[in-house]
Amino acid sequence: MTNKLKTMATAIMATASIAAAAQQLKQFTLEDLNYGGNNYRNMQPRNMFFSWWGDRLMTQDLDYSVAINMKNGSRDTLFNIKDVNALLDGEKIHSAFYAFCPYADKTEVMLSNSNIRLLYDWKQNTIVWRQDCKGEQYPDWNKKTKAVAYVDADNQLCVRLADNQLCRITSDGSREIVYGQAVHRNEFGIESGLFWSPDGSRLAFYRMDQTMVTDYPQVNTFERVATLEPDKYPMAGMTSHKVSVGIYDINTKQTIYLNTGDATDRYFTNIAWSPDATTVYMFELNRDQNDCRLVAYDAISGEKKEELYRETSEKYVEPLNPIRFLPWDNTKFIFQSQKDGYNHLYLFDLKKKTFTQVTNGNFVIEQLLGFNIKQKTAIVRANAASPIQRNIYAVDLKSGKLSPLDNGRGSHRVTLSESGTYLVDKYTEPDVPLNIDLVNTANAKALRLHTADNPWKGYNIPEYSSGTIKAADGVTDLYYRMVKPVGFDPTKKYPTVVYVYGGPHAHNIEASWHYGSRSWETYMAQKGYLLFILDNRGSECRGRDFEQATFRQLGQVEMADQMKGVDYLLSLPYVDKDRLGVHGWSFGGYMTISLMTNYPDVFKVGVAGGPVIDWKWYEVMYGERYMDTPETNPEGYAKTSLIDKAKNLKGKLQIIIGMNDPTVVPQHALQFLDACVKAGTQPDFFVYPGEGHNMAGHASVHLHERITQYFEDYLK
Repeated sequence: MTNKLKTMATAIMATASIAAAAQQLKQFTLEDLNYGGNNYRNMQPRNMFFSWWGDRLMTQDLDYSVAINMKNGSRDTLFNIKDVNALLDGEKIHSAFYAFCPYADKTEVMLSNSNIRLLYDWKQNTIVWRQDCKGEQYPDWNKKTKAVAYVDADNQLCVRLADNQLCRITSDGSREIVYGQAVHRNEFGIESGLFWSPDGSRLAFYRMDQTMVTDYPQVNTFERVATLEPDKYPMAGMTSHKVSVGIYDINTKQTIYLNTGDATDRYFTNIAWSPDATTVYMFELNRDQNDCRLVAYDAISGEKKEELYRETSEKYVEPLNPIRFLPWDNTKFIFQSQKDGYNHLYLFDLKKKTFTQVTNGNFVIEQLLGFNIKQKTAIVRANAASPIQRNIYAVDLKSGKLSPLDNGRGSHRVTLSESGTYLVDKYTEPDVPLNIDLVNTANAKALRLHTADNPWKGYNIPEYSSGTIKAADGVTDLYYRMVKPVGFDPTKKYPTVVYVYGGPHAHNIEASWHYGSRSWETYMAQKGYLLFILDNRGSECRGRDFEQATFRQLGQVEMADQMKGVDYLLSLPYVDKDRLGVHGWSFGGYMTISLMTNYPDVFKVGVAGGPVIDWKWYEVMYGERYMDTPETNPEGYAKTSLIDKAKNLKGKLQIIIGMNDPTVVPQHALQFLDACVKAGTQPDFFVYPGEGHNMAGHASVHLHERITQYFEDYLK
């Protein structure tokens, strides 16, 4: 046998050996990989859940609450939930309960079910306090006074005091007059509508008047005769709601409202209290979202005290974080801004009425986690090491120096102890499913609490990689993720799917497990597809100019960058240029149809979920931030609309929506279908009755089966 033949024989045997080994490995199903799947939980890295007891750490088993030794990580059982239930008459706390210890100096734990909340002293084995909680919506409990604020079933704002005395604060609550809930459609970092003062004596709350906002006619088809269940939906350029901020005093039982002036076309966000509970601070933004002011109000009279800070922009200003007072100095607070191009910390001095920039550099402070009170440092999460990493740092507030508190790799999510002395660091890396460390924030000394086994061991998994290409501007680096088919052979050509989101406040590429790969990508790779995912300009965590490159022309810069990704793909010998597909949801659905209709000869198959079609049908706050109004930016709205692009459709396109989507209302997809009818193009369409913007529960498995099958039918 010649050497050449021997080499060929060896290669064939090696290939056969690899194929045989691959066949012995287990295959994934969507029940394994999809979050709605029956086996999904078992396929996730085993996690642990913690809560802080002052500067001591607690965790829970199914029935037990356990204290963690801060020096060696050993664990001591504090109580068994059976001990608690033995003290209750009728009412029981369920297994897999959630517990937290509100008082660092007491052996008391908060427990609750749907009817009661209680404080249990595990040292004395007694229930020291209990409170009714039946029927509470959006509850916010205050540990200082033990009062809870909530919205009842009649849409009224209520406060239940520690002695169970019920105070109904409002009487005109309805679907049109909304109390105690997030306003402005959860934009500007708003997640709640209730804000207790530090001493628990006063409650700030939102009141949102939606009487002037147009109803979008959602329909409930599960009744014998379908019924109308409209949503309040202010579209870009149309009349928006009006918001006011009330203050309720639990001692006087009186309510006042902040004197903000006419609330028409104004946004109030990031409510915060002074440490002495006498002043309320909030950022106020005009409807154009280019003039932002930090304003202080007297919490007793409601009168405006002063304007502390103002920031303007030719494009937009987006306040996302409330001010945070220094725990050791009530005259100074931290605020965040990307006024220099990247989100950074600024220190404001109330005595001098001046501020200084604390952190600097071409990176983003993603989160101010809190403070180490003894060291007088701020603890932050930032991407200073790499745009795709999320690392933890202690910040010297005088010099701005960042001191690493983790291993310098991967993606980290942490919770901080009461004084900031310790943190729990849950982190992953591309090849690390999950590790959990207990970290001393003064010296970065770490104690390993948990190392998760790889739950995918024994399965046939693809190769995950990450890299960069240049954006369409020829300068900016863009990060991508590639998932190669299982059993990848570089001599073959593979059908390739571009998964895209592309919009603001999201990113796809991260130095976490498998580079942040969505599990559906693994499922597709198992079926022989190559997956490619690119974070274009306009996505988050790359600075102001990176995000604002899309201003007034959503989808255009994003498409140009995505096509640079396609150029890269077509340069690879194993990518089949005749079998390119694209898929995305929400903004990604918009991008999918944009790419399919603007580049009809490039993409053979697309699946667009919950797609925006025309930004004039999207809501006021988000839509006008990036596009202004249809009246002030008619060229931009016309350019970015997909209605007149329906005639360009050549490939196979499936559009999927939830029938009752309150975010991207069904009008978008339906009007595009109408445009296709008129143009003579033939998309496919599927709707999930009763579902919203995303499919919940096991419907998500059905959804991803459908998405997968569409590519199987038309791309493979």
